[in-house]
Amino acid sequence: MDRDGAVDAPGARGRVVMLVDNGVHGDSRVQKAARSAAEAGWEVILLGRSPVGQPSSWRLGPAEVRLIPMPDPLARRRHEFRRAWLRWPLAYPPSGVAAHRAQWVKAWQADLRVREAGLTIAARQGRAGRGLATRRAALRAERVAAQLLRRWVSFRYWQLTRARKGRKFRSPWDRAYTLFWQAVQGDGAWRRLEPGLWDYELAFGPVVDELKPDLIHANDFRMLGVGARAKIRAAAAGREVRLVWDAHEFLPGVQPWQDNVRWLPAHRAHEREFAPYADAVVTVSPALAELLRDEHGLAEPPAVVLNAPALDHAPADHPEPLPDLRARCGVGPDVPLLVYSGIAAPKRGIGIMVEALPRLPGTHVALVVNKPDSPYVAGLRARAAELGVADRVHVLPFVAHWQVVPFLSGASAGVIPIQHWPNHEIALITKFFEYSHARLPLIVSDVRTMAETVRETGQGEVFRAEDVADYVRAVEVVLADPARYRAAYDRPGLLENWTWAAQAEVLDGVYRRLLPGRAPSAPAPSGDVQSSVGASA
Repeated sequence: MDRDGAVDAPGARGRVVMLVDNGVHGDSRVQKAARSAAEAGWEVILLGRSPVGQPSSWRLGPAEVRLIPMPDPLARRRHEFRRAWLRWPLAYPPSGVAAHRAQWVKAWQADLRVREAGLTIAARQGRAGRGLATRRAALRAERVAAQLLRRWVSFRYWQLTRARKGRKFRSPWDRAYTLFWQAVQGDGAWRRLEPGLWDYELAFGPVVDELKPDLIHANDFRMLGVGARAKIRAAAAGREVRLVWDAHEFLPGVQPWQDNVRWLPAHRAHEREFAPYADAVVTVSPALAELLRDEHGLAEPPAVVLNAPALDHAPADHPEPLPDLRARCGVGPDVPLLVYSGIAAPKRGIGIMVEALPRLPGTHVALVVNKPDSPYVAGLRARAAELGVADRVHVLPFVAHWQVVPFLSGASAGVIPIQHWPNHEIALITKFFEYSHARLPLIVSDVRTMAETVRETGQGEVFRAEDVADYVRAVEVVLADPARYRAAYDRPGLLENWTWAAQAEVLDGVYRRLLPGRAPSAPAPSGDVQSSVGASA
């Protein structure tokens, strides 16, 4: 839909294939981008990775979502296929035989139990006959043998597990290996250092080619290569395809996801190789836009599309009532309730919310997280029990992205306790905008961009990251006068610029610039994209 309310027929403006390296569920940015682009008249097909190894599809408004199975044999290293003879000489070979042997021993023991039970019944009924003692002795001997074999199999299985876990890519050899391939192949070294990136190409590349898009929207660094290679193949076939790279993070500032010195150099090389093929770059914050311009020598900063909430994406025919945060926590309207909504991980700093509860009598915490049953969350629950505050910690699962704002609005304040990591310093993250539209007073750690914004708007208090005492101070100040902080949202234009509708206009402007012959059905409004970016930042 354009600013004057006109809607193009689905697909009237061209075909857009969006790529994302996850299962789409839980990724509100790609969901919002796909739906808003489709509503603006583009034919949008969003391709994601199936988490269950089976294809599936559904619709996000007019947009189509397809999840593609992605085998990942190249993500496994060669050592995983070999036996570690020197370090773990008795380990089973990594061929699957260990699981087979363990299951076989369990089956033998199960059979022995049934046979022993049969003898007991026969003896009770007088049907055992001669040789009962001999048969029982034979079964006892089998039971001892099965138990000894089970211990032997378990030991060898344990050695295999240790062999798999023991190999880390952080040794001097791994550093030398990385430096060697960087020297020999330059940015092409990722092919040796992180060959698993080819698994994405082999799964998604043929699908993209078959769809013959006019524009590819590649989300983040893994899918950049998939989109760039598809653009190259299309050009060879005589078709022009435009590529938009949506950079969600600054890769040099990402904490490596594996204990692997090869991971970051490989992914940075991959990104550098294919970034020049992007016809336009968009990203999540002005600070990240400047970093990307410097990192890749871009002619101009990327357009900024903030991770703002979509307030108008609720299904028209959704029959269920909106979830109520306080009802799910079992607390009344007058109970102080602090909410955290987002990924549960140590670097998100949410442990401080539990540690502070003994100093905040009567205050409750709601953790709305992606994995409520994860080991990390279980650790938070255990710590709450140690502190005697388990009854004041409530762990809840995610709700649909269009339900988030009304769901969170039941809290007394929203907390963002993230720690100091490079990518945490440079953006207003999704939950910042969700809390804002829920008109919550904010309690944020002193990461640079969010702290500066909160101090400028007056919508909350800032505390020193990982400092429990300072966090308690900020909570007490906010809870003493929440109306003061909620009043900040009455500032004209503040929340209006922090909506997905405003960001969708920026994204559509990027598409229009790349495909100028695909104008919307109503005349485009005056004003350039960069002015919208500045207002929304």
